[in-house]
Amino acid sequence: MIGERDWSDFQTFQQSRDYEVADVEAYTDLARELRAAVAGEVRFDEYAQVLYATDGSIYRARPAGVVIPRDISDVQETVKLAAKHDVPVLPRGAGSSLAGQAVGPGCVVLDFSKYMNDILEFDPEGRRVTVQPGVVQDHLDDYLSSEGLKFAPDPASANRATIGGGIGNNSTGAHSVRYGITDAYTEELRVVLADGSMIHTRDVVLDSDEWDAIVEKDDREAHLYRTVRGLVEDNAEEIERQYPKLKRSVSGYNLHKVVFERDGEQVINLSKLLVGSEGTLGVVVEATLSLVTVPEESALVLFAFDDLIDAMVAVPDALDFGASAVELMDDEVFRMARESSEYAQYAEQIPAGTAATLMLEFDSELHDDFEAAIGAASEHFLRDGDTEERGKAFASIEAYDPADQADLWKLRKAAIPLLMSLEGDPKPYPFIEDASVPPEELAEYVQAFEDVLEDHGTSAAYFAHAGSGTLHIRPILNLKQGQGIETMHSITDAITDLVLEHHGSFSGEHGDGLARTEWNPKMYGPDLWAAFKEVKSAFDPDWRMNPGKVVFPDDDPADMRENLRYGPAYSSLEPTTTLDFEDDGGFSHLVELCNGCGTCRQTGSGTMCPTYRASRDEAETTRGRANMLRAAISGDLPEDELYSERFQSEILDLCVGCKGCKNDCPTGVDLAKLKAEVKHQYHEREGLTLRDRLFANIDTAARVGSLLAPISNVASEIPGARDVMKRFAGIAPERELPRFTRHSLTRWMDDRTPTVSEESATQRVLLFPDTYTNYVTPEIGKAAVRVLEAAGVRVELATGIKPSGRAAYSMGMLDVARERAEHNVSVLAPRVEDGWSVVCLEPADAVMFQDEYGDLLSGTDVARVGASVYEVMEFLDVHRIDESLPLRIGERAEGETGAQPAMVDGGTLESLTYHGHCNQKALNRDHHAVGVLRRVGYEVDPLDSGCCGMAGSFGYEEEHYDLSKAIGRILFDQVAASPGDTVVAPGASCRTQLGDHSGQRPPHPIEKVAEALAG
Repeated sequence: MIGERDWSDFQTFQQSRDYEVADVEAYTDLARELRAAVAGEVRFDEYAQVLYATDGSIYRARPAGVVIPRDISDVQETVKLAAKHDVPVLPRGAGSSLAGQAVGPGCVVLDFSKYMNDILEFDPEGRRVTVQPGVVQDHLDDYLSSEGLKFAPDPASANRATIGGGIGNNSTGAHSVRYGITDAYTEELRVVLADGSMIHTRDVVLDSDEWDAIVEKDDREAHLYRTVRGLVEDNAEEIERQYPKLKRSVSGYNLHKVVFERDGEQVINLSKLLVGSEGTLGVVVEATLSLVTVPEESALVLFAFDDLIDAMVAVPDALDFGASAVELMDDEVFRMARESSEYAQYAEQIPAGTAATLMLEFDSELHDDFEAAIGAASEHFLRDGDTEERGKAFASIEAYDPADQADLWKLRKAAIPLLMSLEGDPKPYPFIEDASVPPEELAEYVQAFEDVLEDHGTSAAYFAHAGSGTLHIRPILNLKQGQGIETMHSITDAITDLVLEHHGSFSGEHGDGLARTEWNPKMYGPDLWAAFKEVKSAFDPDWRMNPGKVVFPDDDPADMRENLRYGPAYSSLEPTTTLDFEDDGGFSHLVELCNGCGTCRQTGSGTMCPTYRASRDEAETTRGRANMLRAAISGDLPEDELYSERFQSEILDLCVGCKGCKNDCPTGVDLAKLKAEVKHQYHEREGLTLRDRLFANIDTAARVGSLLAPISNVASEIPGARDVMKRFAGIAPERELPRFTRHSLTRWMDDRTPTVSEESATQRVLLFPDTYTNYVTPEIGKAAVRVLEAAGVRVELATGIKPSGRAAYSMGMLDVARERAEHNVSVLAPRVEDGWSVVCLEPADAVMFQDEYGDLLSGTDVARVGASVYEVMEFLDVHRIDESLPLRIGERAEGETGAQPAMVDGGTLESLTYHGHCNQKALNRDHHAVGVLRRVGYEVDPLDSGCCGMAGSFGYEEEHYDLSKAIGRILFDQVAASPGDTVVAPGASCRTQLGDHSGQRPPHPIEKVAEALAG
């Protein structure tokens, strides 16, 4: 199979876990029989129920349990046993769906994302690919890109959404005006039906020999073909009348697409009916997809309107210019972007007075001359002077460079995370956000929509796919109050009337799920509603496949107000905390910021979540941990479960504290901070282990190791020594231990005289002697001093200080971390006030000063010190110190342009592979080293890498060693694929992990700068 992964490290880790996990009593028999029948994982305990109770929607419902199948036979056995025990079945991919398709009470969830995620066959010439349902779309597109192909639908969640989920949902994205939706590209499916049998759906010509061979049998497949054909033919007029004529319509069943004409023949393909059925008709286990070519280039133009309705008026005309995407953003998105540290830079270019924008994309497969295409659009849409005319823009922004286009797309995609990060309980919730109407009716529709919102005393932001008539409109409501829930229902009732009035579809992108199924009888009328139910009964006679979605039985009507994640009965504990959560809205609010979108499941880029990237296990996602914390503080789990050994070991201890979620999570769920607080409370109740104390006070141990070196370096090699460390301190015997030096950095600094006087200095710096640099790699500190002094910087050692508190903080020992923070701030504040900066060699320590000190302490001194602390490469870049360095410079070759290459020993500097520190990435500070190294003269390949897997003490802990190596393997593969000659990394943990793998410690970036110095 294509794309198999090496699971050895993580499988070893899984096998080492020895928790006694009790199945929920109601499902013990089913769970036992499933474990005997399937090769995959079977989880029917309370934790599994909580982890899979939510998706990206406003809904929550505990399933019976979860099966993570390894192959098709696992799926068939699961479905058969579920039928035997009369338990419903729910197939699931990433769980990023927004309408509640992926949650259901009492269901057996089939999670395909972990194992059934292979690319099975690829036919570049025929432009077809066959995949398993758990393949992530971005991974598929990356694989296809070598042949210049892609799967056309492009949902915003493509970096974690699976193909199976996209088929279940009939997904699409920003380019639907160009390519359409998933059903157009789904050619064949292999589907497990409700009785465990499997069918292969594909094009079948009606009344052909193949048709006759199928329907003459007396089996489920024959019955399906006969039933579906009959329903289509009997309801032909109703199908023509009721289904909206739109590029996007993904509610109900696709009776309007399952039979079609091709080359003068009538063809039936049940695949088209199964697409968008949300797992209610069967379980897709293989899919053959058609592909499209990838345009080589594109260009964007953004038109700024001073009125939202004017932008809507312009949409139909925009489609006449051959745009491959027409996207809307409104002033609420821009306002929030400007107030956001992460997105403000992208909103700066939006002209003042903009009420809404339309962004048009042009691609090279449709246009030979981008400037001509954009010029023609601008001539049409830009108004002449101050003349007011409906549908005209007052300004435009053109983007031809890929980086400029990426900035505009980032602004467009920022809409949802910006809106969902609103403070307080009222949130812009998804429940009517993707209704679609014909583009020519958008303006009138939006005006009426505004009236509905005003009548209900709320407002909303407008964004998304205007070109296809789909606007994401999320009314702001408080769903923790009964009135808010009733308002939601009333708004939905009014909007369905409005959609029908404007010949639209109630769902143009996100499907029915629990949010919209209630309204399908109203949207499609009694005849088609009856046909839908007949389809359901033919495929699933007992109505056990993902019940309550798309259709519902007469005796159990759907109600969008049921199974809500929040509601009047919801309450959460707001604990008294040691850390300051005021800026987060409180501890519980920070937990509840998780909306379930599943961005933490992405594995192709970004930093979070390292343990999930290695394990593909829902419990290791930021979402999974947030779900567990929310269950613990809301009473959904037993009162003391938060402090149980299992919760600590399975949920919290596997968070490595990389802080990636602080930046990568769209709503900023800072799990590292939440973990530190809960671990602190756990230690308060249960006490500390020997290992906790050892690692939290590692500076003391290192100082002793340095004093006793070299004897301390050979002590661990004494026979039996490593077994003793494992037994008494839980340290992995396989891990190489640091080798201490007697000649510490502090001793070296004490014995020398600075070469730059205070009077002549361009800057004054206090060098912070972190534990690892001080006692293990003082050469890094020496290199930093050499570089800084070469640029005229006065360097002194920061004396009288304590360790930063990073190690103690990571262990949840917040009292120790706070005491160290208070001491260091008191010592450094006067020096900072006097104009000194503090420079750290270890990024984790720098970030501790810059970020966590603000959570541990309050006051102006804390903020002042934090603002004056830099990691050394950050300091060089921010103050452009490197531009004053005397460098060895080679002669520029004739005709060569650009920077002159720095030379060392007569040769051009080698190229570098740069692995940044995850803590710095969380604060968007990891780029500084790359800028400095390039200006010095190196070619640098910055890896889009996450945590190395060491994470301070994590990689030394015996029970986490295999997981640490599994995380590290991801980094090792990235390093191996990089063209750089030498890998550099600023973090001590990162260098340890990389060094253990390669046998050679990578240098710190500052060492490479020092190598480039003249003299």
